[in-house]
Amino acid sequence: MNSASIAPVQQIMLPGSPRIGVVLRRSKRARRMSLRVSRLKGLVTLSLPISCPMAQAEKFVFEKESWIRAHLADLPPTAEAMLGGTFLYQGQLLTICPGQGRQVRAIGEELLVPGPEAMVGARVKAFLKLQARMRLREATERYAVALGKPYGRLTLRDTTSRWGSCSTQGNINYSWRLIMAPPEVLNYVAAHEVAHLAEMNHSARFWALVERLFPNHAEQRAWLREHGEDLHRYLF
Repeated sequence: MNSASIAPVQQIMLPGSPRIGVVLRRSKRARRMSLRVSRLKGLVTLSLPISCPMAQAEKFVFEKESWIRAHLADLPPTAEAMLGGTFLYQGQLLTICPGQGRQVRAIGEELLVPGPEAMVGARVKAFLKLQARMRLREATERYAVALGKPYGRLTLRDTTSRWGSCSTQGNINYSWRLIMAPPEVLNYVAAHEVAHLAEMNHSARFWALVERLFPNHAEQRAWLREHGEDLHRYLF
């Protein structure tokens, strides 16, 4: 596609400190204007009918400025991976400390990261993705054998809308941030996606398969609902 054919993103800027950009999304299905603040990335979006005049959209946004700023202030704080900082690994809060040698190692309540300080974030992220791939592949293979269904490719992404997905071709995708959750939460998500190899839906038969692969999973589902968005506040 020629880049010239891509329509620019429309925004309304709220002045002040800090300045806030509100992204406009016109939709044929929208019957009125509605604002949304993403709790994962702090993106402010205004959905509105296609025919809505820009002046009317701007008036609406400025009238809702206090509401927008209040919701942004209520977002969970971000945490950057740096020496002395903390982050979640398999449900435990570890402190990032200088390490020796070449490998990143988790020992006790510390993550030892060798190399220059400027590379800490990248090395912590690489460590998490490597551990996530190992643990998720192990869990996926275990549940696939128990189900008697082979799976295709296993890929990792930094998704925000779901923790895992299974395609009709049997390919399974996971969020690598699951390695930050307690191990049983990661195992539940793997069992959930493997169950889709047999049932590409969320019917009673599907949930019966999940229960067979991972009995009593209510606690893990509740953990994701309550704490899942916290895994996205870590920056690398």
